Amino acid sequence: MLRFIQDVTDAFWALPALIVAALAGLGVLVVDIQMLGRLPGWIPETWIYGRGDTGARTLLGAIASSAIGVAGTLFSITIAALTLASSQMGPRLLRNFMRDRGNQMTLGVFLGAFAYALVVLRSVRGGEDTAFVPALGVTIGLVLAGACVALLIYFIHHVANRINVDTVIDLVHDDVVRDMERLTLDEPCREYPDPVDWSWAAKVSLRQAGYLQQTDTGALADWAKTHGCGVRLLKRPGEFVFPHAPFALVSHEVEEAEAAIWGRVALSRRGGSPADFTFPVAQLVEVAVRALSPGVNDPRTAISVLNRLGAALAWLAPRHLHNGVYEQDGVVRLYVPTLDYAALAGVMFDMIRQNAGTSPTVLIHLMTVLTAVAAVETDLHRLNVLRRQARIADEQGQALFVNENDKAVLATAYADFLATAA
Repeated sequence: MLRFIQDVTDAFWALPALIVAALAGLGVLVVDIQMLGRLPGWIPETWIYGRGDTGARTLLGAIASSAIGVAGTLFSITIAALTLASSQMGPRLLRNFMRDRGNQMTLGVFLGAFAYALVVLRSVRGGEDTAFVPALGVTIGLVLAGACVALLIYFIHHVANRINVDTVIDLVHDDVVRDMERLTLDEPCREYPDPVDWSWAAKVSLRQAGYLQQTDTGALADWAKTHGCGVRLLKRPGEFVFPHAPFALVSHEVEEAEAAIWGRVALSRRGGSPADFTFPVAQLVEVAVRALSPGVNDPRTAISVLNRLGAALAWLAPRHLHNGVYEQDGVVRLYVPTLDYAALAGVMFDMIRQNAGTSPTVLIHLMTVLTAVAAVETDLHRLNVLRRQARIADEQGQALFVNENDKAVLATAYADFLATAA
């Protein structure tokens, strides 16, 4: 169910379909209200459409044809923007564009205006005895037409802004910080001893392949408590699960353990998980790596990404990562693999550093970012991780830089880092 809700939330069609259904229903409701003669008394008569059936048909027909025509153009613009984003910033960022509410709302209102106009148009009748003109419905149609014009102007500005690389970097950085805030803790987790000898544990595998999307840790811990066992998962959210490969360990043999575990996890065909904040981090890294490719050679974009990654680590400084241990009544029942600080720093910086190659600008700025993070970090383990990242960057630059001045600047930046991290 959680996976279904997540898929619907991310789907491009969900919000437009909802808006179309709502506006079509509004059309039916408005026509029925006027047929019953129950027009709201607070609406001034001068605001209501007062022409005949021919004019109503013409207006509603024009609204319908214009709305569906512009909706097709909007869809074409959206596809062009997705193509541009995919080629310049990476296909993994398509999900961010697909779930953009501004694009979905604009397309939904245009399609909804088309559906509304058709619903109201079918009720217009001519003739002396059976004439019926849904004046309120036509008036609302004119209001929808004006809203469509305003949304068209908004859409053009919005799309032009969203495909700007700085805007994309900023939005993905917001995703990183939002996920960090949701998945990290104000206080460190309590440490529990592990009394289980997992070398003798029963192995549980899954029959399907996919990325681990969700784990219902509470339900899984309850199941382990009920059966008097401990469970250790071997994959963390966001990692790929191979069929028939060990996925979990159960401290002792339990009947139908595979079915119980399978019913409390969700796999997906695509990467990324609400419980894995490294996915938006990887999206940022992909933007930087593409910017550093020989065909693009845009170090400024890579520097912008490094700034955002450093800001995320600085934001994380006073918070604590979850240790993946879940207990019931003081007894540990579930162990879930978690991302430690060293792995997080590796995801953020390793690939950028490796693709920076001999770029002095990027490596020197990487050292500057590490210095800024070290200035706000107080945890000794984390500082050691930052020292390792800085040392590798310095060694790479000193080995690959050709210009002696660049080597000297990098050495100075490394010395500043060491002084800050001391």
